[in-house]
Amino acid sequence: MDSIAARPSGSKHELAYESIKTRIVTGVYGPGYRLVLEQLAREFGFSPVPVREAIRRLEAEGYVEFIRNVGARVAHLDTGAYRQAMEALALLEGYATALAAPRMRKTDIKRARSLNRQMEQALNTFDPAAFTELNHQFHGVILERCPNSYIRSLAVGEWARLDLARRSSFAFVPGRAGGSVLEHDHLIDLIESGADAAEIEAAARGHKLGTLHAMDRHTASGA
Repeated sequence: MDSIAARPSGSKHELAYESIKTRIVTGVYGPGYRLVLEQLAREFGFSPVPVREAIRRLEAEGYVEFIRNVGARVAHLDTGAYRQAMEALALLEGYATALAAPRMRKTDIKRARSLNRQMEQALNTFDPAAFTELNHQFHGVILERCPNSYIRSLAVGEWARLDLARRSSFAFVPGRAGGSVLEHDHLIDLIESGADAAEIEAAARGHKLGTLHAMDRHTASGA
């Protein structure tokens, strides 16, 4: 991996933080991976201080855990918390999407389709970081049109909860990303065609729950 020390902007702490976080989210550093301070400092071309600060910040956010006599390592996936957060988000986002649908403009539809095509490209080039960010943007386009600010804020809060737990379909549910892109297309088709609110809500809810179903199949297979 290339050194990040030569990047033109951002503090060393920020650069170390973003680099390590991206590797965790995308699965380069999997659950249990040891984060050796001196090794990372040499790789980045930094002193250990900014790397230590970055790791402490990631610990506070739930990405990293410190184990006695082991040191810092990538935190393991809490499947129970993940399931609860996804179930809550499925309900919230399903309803929010149904409310937003009649308020979405042609420019919103165009933006959502463009983002989904970019997600498809990120999938083809295996760029998990870009895929994850584009997925957030895609759902953000829809949530922005939800007229109920309280429901919208709750949905955004659940998104943040999942992000803090570094939930990436690439890292934890292999093969799910392709299905997600197809479901996005279907959801936008429903919205553009003026489909019934109940149908839109069911599609949006099923889209979120699909990740849980994929995780269950992956776990049952022993992979």
